[in-house]
Amino acid sequence: MSIFPDIRFPPELPITAYAPAITSALRDHPAIIVCGDTGSGKTTQLPKIALAAGRGRRGLIGCTQPRRLAALAMARRVAEEFGQEPGGFVGYQHRFDKKLSRDSVIKFMTDGILLAETRRDRLFRAYDTLIIDEAHERSLNIDFLLGILKRVLARRRDLKLIISSATLDVQRFSDFFDGAPILSVPGRLYPIETRWRPADEEDDPDLPRQIAYACDELAAEGPGDILVFLPGERDIRDVAETLSGRRLPNTEIIPLLASLPAGEQQRAFRLSSNRRIILSTNVAETSVTLPGIRYVIDSGLVRLSRYNARTQVQRLQIEPVSQASANQRQGRCGRLAPGICIRLYGEDDFRKRDLFTPPEIVRSSLAGVILTMLDLALGDIETFPFIDPPSSAMIRDGYRELDLLGALESPPPSVPNATQTAPRTPPPDAETQKHASPVLSALGRRLARLPLDPALARILFAAHHEKVLADALIVVAALECDDPCRRPIEKQAEADKLHARFLSPLSDFAASIRLWRWYHEQTAGASQSRARRLCKDNFLSYPRLRDWIDLRTQLERLCAELQLDVASASGGDHGLHRALLTGLLSNLGKRDPETNDYRGARGIRFAIFPGSGLAKLKEPRPAATDRTAY
Repeated sequence: MSIFPDIRFPPELPITAYAPAITSALRDHPAIIVCGDTGSGKTTQLPKIALAAGRGRRGLIGCTQPRRLAALAMARRVAEEFGQEPGGFVGYQHRFDKKLSRDSVIKFMTDGILLAETRRDRLFRAYDTLIIDEAHERSLNIDFLLGILKRVLARRRDLKLIISSATLDVQRFSDFFDGAPILSVPGRLYPIETRWRPADEEDDPDLPRQIAYACDELAAEGPGDILVFLPGERDIRDVAETLSGRRLPNTEIIPLLASLPAGEQQRAFRLSSNRRIILSTNVAETSVTLPGIRYVIDSGLVRLSRYNARTQVQRLQIEPVSQASANQRQGRCGRLAPGICIRLYGEDDFRKRDLFTPPEIVRSSLAGVILTMLDLALGDIETFPFIDPPSSAMIRDGYRELDLLGALESPPPSVPNATQTAPRTPPPDAETQKHASPVLSALGRRLARLPLDPALARILFAAHHEKVLADALIVVAALECDDPCRRPIEKQAEADKLHARFLSPLSDFAASIRLWRWYHEQTAGASQSRARRLCKDNFLSYPRLRDWIDLRTQLERLCAELQLDVASASGGDHGLHRALLTGLLSNLGKRDPETNDYRGARGIRFAIFPGSGLAKLKEPRPAATDRTAY
């Protein structure tokens, strides 16, 4: 049995003054909404407030985070406030790591971990309190959890729910949870000056040079660290190289990425006698609070995943951030003293942008969501209580994809047209539900056991049949991770020359296997520092390679649990590509000899990427270029 430590609230945090009101609301209501500005302390103090309110005695206090970086950082911070290390009274869990013990009472985790737990704990019996943090991000996992919790609260009167959000459209959450009270906690902000710096049309500098000019401008303003928001890891690497090449005096360039090892991530959380320029994606927008930030540079860009219903392709594309996200970024400075935010776009541009980022559920393929719902017997997606119900067209596409993959026992149900609105009613009784809902096939239930897009999971089962699962695990893990090949702006030709050794005339999938084998041959028995040097010399990202290796290891373990032959490799290249096509059949295209591009399903046309090994072929090969999967 856990011995509860003394609970102290930092007097300098704004949320401390609101702790009594939050405690009272938590005792009187099943769900409450706590919204707080940057620096309010809500993420670190809400679990402690729940503890002080008597929670955590009959179950865990669970706190979800949208990113593993935040889950780890918050667990460390709260454990430190109790004078402990993570893994004791305060634990954490994410996709690749877990530190929990029998003494753990507060558990930080990624939202995907909590969602996965519904398979064995439908009513979250392991918890007496759940905190859904950063709910304003409205990821698929968050919206899914909120819908499940709306139903669970009706059956578990002892469960308490705290929705924690930035001050963004919180009334939607209150309405969704039947008028749950909203408690607003102000942040600690000094005045912030906004400077608009759109690119000069005549000079038209690239993004790294724009960032460099802005850093020069802020360096003249006095001491203080600079936080730079960029859309992706490649942009961060390019900007880091540009700034490092300028040899700025008494300055540290610090990338902040979820893919970095924990030790490197901690550099962003440690103050220094030098000026720090921290280069981050939107992970620093709301999930974590960085000390010492006096200035912000906002590129105005973000990488968002969007599903194209016509091409049936999910793409990560760079888009302008919403007004709400831009304001969140600006709020990261001005906590210690008056701040300055340089926006690399114009004020007119800002006013034309979306007010909020669209929820992920309205811009994603729903095949995986439907598969999970059917596996967990949560009812039809048309009647599930989503805050923003997906369109009927997206639902039809999701069912169609599952049917194509062989995941459904019977044909998919008809879905009302977009002009019709399906009633958002509670699920019918089990007997009615059994007959009303589509049923997963035996294969579909096995697909649901893998934490992958259904198409990628289907590839692994086909690979088992083709006796090529060992190689398919490499390819599928690569498709789930970011490309480890780096092409710095100033050294693209050199990088391409070194990467050419990995290209294959068979397919880009075969190229990823070549890269995998080369890396493991070169690093067999090598130290981590040598592996890092090897990656740097060959324009490869060590953190991305580690993510790739970790994910393949995880998938291999899960496939072994499903009694798949993870060592099978006798099927050869043809067997591998047959397995890949089983999952990617809707992405098949045929070469047009007149235009030399490809015609795919649904009338789309596409071309092979110039960097592909197939693009280098002088003569068409039927197996490689007459038909291809994109």
